[in-house]
Amino acid sequence: MIRIGILGDIGSGKSFIAKSFGYPVFNADNEVGKLYKKDRKIFIKLNKALPEYITHFPIKKQEILRSILVNKNNLRKIIKIIHPEVRKKMNIFVKKNRKKKYVILDVPLLLENKINRKKDILVFIESKKMQILNRLKKRKNFDYKIIKKFRKIQLPLDYKRKKSNFIIKNNFTNRFIKKQIKYILNQIN
Repeated sequence: MIRIGILGDIGSGKSFIAKSFGYPVFNADNEVGKLYKKDRKIFIKLNKALPEYITHFPIKKQEILRSILVNKNNLRKIIKIIHPEVRKKMNIFVKKNRKKKYVILDVPLLLENKINRKKDILVFIESKKMQILNRLKKRKNFDYKIIKKFRKIQLPLDYKRKKSNFIIKNNFTNRFIKKQIKYILNQIN
């Protein structure tokens, strides 16, 4: 099994491209959402770490975002609690799909949390800044201050680009992306 890690800026289209590969995708953001909605242990840990913000189960995303806006250290507290659980979920996903030819890892902090392996194929998603901003503005809880705080905990995009084996220039058209994915899969084989 070959693990393909998807890297790129917030809003660059990582999840869209990950799905376009047509192989099993581990989407870390979806897993975090499930933890907030369904995992009481996570609620208890977050409530203990941030009692003035995380007050009800299931955890509301607005509570998380508000705590991050008030104090950037709260983001680190949240990450410390959430990321080990996401890593466990990813390991279960990888084991479950070990007989598949490829698995796609859509994990925003793949390099930052040292989740990637040396043999992983890394694909950097490159998008124009204006396209990214326009896409982000369409998100339900869009807040530019939050986006900036998340970007601060991420490695520089240039570093991620250099670490990557391939770059997909995302113009958000299906046909063009499918063509680039086909090229990458042919190169890996």
